[in-house]
Amino acid sequence: MSFAHRSYQKELLDGDNIPFADMEVNLKELNTINTLLGGHKITCKGIGYFADQLHGHNKKLAIAEIGCGGGDNLVAVGKMLQKRNIPFALTGIDMKAECITYAQQHAPADTTWICSDYRQAQWKDAKPDVIFSSLFCHHFTEVQLVEQLQWMHQNSRLGFFINDLQRHRVAYHAIKLLTGLLSRSYLVKHDGPLSVKRALVRKEWEQVLAMAGITNYTIRWQWAFRYLIIVKNG
Repeated sequence: MSFAHRSYQKELLDGDNIPFADMEVNLKELNTINTLLGGHKITCKGIGYFADQLHGHNKKLAIAEIGCGGGDNLVAVGKMLQKRNIPFALTGIDMKAECITYAQQHAPADTTWICSDYRQAQWKDAKPDVIFSSLFCHHFTEVQLVEQLQWMHQNSRLGFFINDLQRHRVAYHAIKLLTGLLSRSYLVKHDGPLSVKRALVRKEWEQVLAMAGITNYTIRWQWAFRYLIIVKNG
């Protein structure tokens, strides 16, 4: 199997009319995977970068996640900021009503939830300080990603960051083995390995960022086979 080029095969999760019970199992398992393999730690690392910029300002850090799924990333971010005594306001955006319903049942009650395509999201007050996505970008083509990066850049005050997979042979076979042995979700078993095949490598990210006109960024490799891409505004 070649990993020289991305796969554009659609994931099951990108389809419509997924039964809520199936979606619920999928979201629970994704949270477990993100917890055990360090995905939430990477997200918190990205948030910490921007939180440090506001240190001592006594300002509430406004954070929005696009493609928030079941809200597990925002739960982890909230716990991290509480430990650091940093005031915050969280917003989760996802176009799937099932995800928002699940998130409302499992995430803190004071989180704002928007069931919408991220491009149509409306901010109640000022635009958020930080926008981020986790395991979201690999669902899109390069052309769609250019639009998405520009939108995140235009709609965030301090900047944005991306936590997503690296396309790699080892990552593919590892997640295929783990999900095949441990998962009870047909969505996770199918989409987990496919998401690795759909992911970008560093050179491709550099090309997409250049097409979006974004130059002030860093790309850092993270365990296990992820990238943390941080973009500063201004």
